[in-house]
Amino acid sequence: MSTLIVLLPLEPATGMFDYVLTADGRSAGSHDRAAAALLPRSTELVAVVPAQALSWHQVSLPKGSLKQGTLGGAIDSPRLRAVLDGLLEDRLLEEPAELHFALQPDAPADGPVWVAACNRAWLRAALAVLEAAKRPVARIVPESAPDGLRLQVLGTPEQPQLLSTSPQGVSLLPLSAATLAMAQAAHTEPLELVAEPAVAALAEQLAQRPVTLQQTSERWLASARGRWDLAQFDLSNSTRSRAWKGLAAQATVWLQAPQWRAARWGLALLVLAQIVGLNAWAWKESSSLQAKRDALRSTLTQTFPGVKVVVDAPVQMGREMALLRQTAGATSARDLEAMLSVLGSTLPPQLAATALDFAPGEARIKGLPTGGDPALAQNLRSLGYSLRTEGNLTILQPAAPSATGATP
Repeated sequence: MSTLIVLLPLEPATGMFDYVLTADGRSAGSHDRAAAALLPRSTELVAVVPAQALSWHQVSLPKGSLKQGTLGGAIDSPRLRAVLDGLLEDRLLEEPAELHFALQPDAPADGPVWVAACNRAWLRAALAVLEAAKRPVARIVPESAPDGLRLQVLGTPEQPQLLSTSPQGVSLLPLSAATLAMAQAAHTEPLELVAEPAVAALAEQLAQRPVTLQQTSERWLASARGRWDLAQFDLSNSTRSRAWKGLAAQATVWLQAPQWRAARWGLALLVLAQIVGLNAWAWKESSSLQAKRDALRSTLTQTFPGVKVVVDAPVQMGREMALLRQTAGATSARDLEAMLSVLGSTLPPQLAATALDFAPGEARIKGLPTGGDPALAQNLRSLGYSLRTEGNLTILQPAAPSATGATP
């Protein structure tokens, strides 16, 4: 699953976005800058809020504030938003209504909670540019968050900056020997100093020690792997809409991405093979059934040359057989003589019929037990007859033909 990580520009009106594309979430595939409409297609798009756009505040929430708290990591309680407005009003340089707030993941209900704040209008404008280009954002993450100890030098040689991250907060200051010393003095042990290649030499000169190189794309990859999601309150997505958006994005990528071309061809060939196979099987079965019908008609017309038009071969053959038996004076299972013979050979001596009403193929007998005798019915079935009761009558009939066309 590919992920496109996009840095939201501080000036959304430009419509240009720095991005990094990753196939596994850990290694960068490509790193470039492009307009929103020209961004690469991916399964998921993660928007990164620059450290310059965020301020961090630690508050203690009143009891009960998180009772309506989180749903899938997205906080959307109007009551909780009103609580944050009241707690942060005196700490902010802007009006709370102009800011977007987001709480830390798994915020405790009875302890200090980190709150990220950024300009709401700026964030909405940046996301709107991506939405207009049909690049929906799945997650919004901070470039840096107060969840670890890091000293990072970033920016350009003309405007170098020192980003300090710790559980006590996040600070972004102009890079100088004094800010480096101040950031290091806040910790009892020396921290690893990480720098982007463009400012690595300057960082080593000011710190008087080696630095670890880190590409900008690596920092964004680490941000995307974090647990933060700033899409909260009015920017929160419901679980259902987020799932549909993810499925739609994956479907779009699968249908358009070049790396899935072989899979698409394979699936198309598989479906085509199934269709061809089903049609061939249906044609074979139809041919076999037609051959059986032709053989049955041929048997009928050869056995009974007088039959010129075949409509229903089994029925017509039964009629011709009945005519032959009548002509020869032979009896069939539907005749009275055959039924009386069967009854005489199967009825127990203590049972005797008191009345008999006969129609071709059916004998209605009075005087037999109407509850039915399983043993008698089984004996008659073995001789090709069925026995059933209706009221005080016992009805004897030739058994229906089996699936093979012969009586049992």
